[in-house]
Amino acid sequence: MKKLFEIARAALLSTLGLVLLCCGIYPLLVWGVGHALFPFQARGSLLQGKGGVWGSSLIAQEFKGAGYFHPRPSAAGNGYDAMNSGGSNLGPMSQKLYDSVTITAKAYRDENGLAADAPVPADAVTASGSGLDPKITPANAQLQAARVAKARGLSLEAIHAKIGLHSQGRTLGFMGEPTVNVVELNADLDGLNP
Repeated sequence: MKKLFEIARAALLSTLGLVLLCCGIYPLLVWGVGHALFPFQARGSLLQGKGGVWGSSLIAQEFKGAGYFHPRPSAAGNGYDAMNSGGSNLGPMSQKLYDSVTITAKAYRDENGLAADAPVPADAVTASGSGLDPKITPANAQLQAARVAKARGLSLEAIHAKIGLHSQGRTLGFMGEPTVNVVELNADLDGLNP
């Protein structure tokens, strides 16, 4: 019986030790290192302007009007709703997806003054996996540049410079595709200085 209590005591102490390590010390260590090395990202990549926080560079927002670059379409709730993040889950053989892409592509061409048969980047007509991706491809940004320049009364060169400023290359130089953060780009164009 004494041996049983020794084993139970050792098991209980081991469990408590692991709980303390895994549920206390390790999370605090990761939190501390994250805040020390990446303070902007650890606090949610919040963007502040006149009047306080107005968004995050990690979550797309709906930008209406010709003077704004538009993000990918959203499948999150009623659009860009961070509480309902998620993709459409429509497969490549889905008629609903086909119809949605066809309608969105026509609207994209009309909005940006493109020919009826002009190629449209996939990210301009399909939602991301989360429905909240704030990044678009450089090709998508370039196709929107003339519309934004005209609406804002800026030169196309100035808009291209802003696109270049908010462009990001491949992660670690080889993963993924180059992107442009639309939230930061639009904030810069509005003078909010992200």
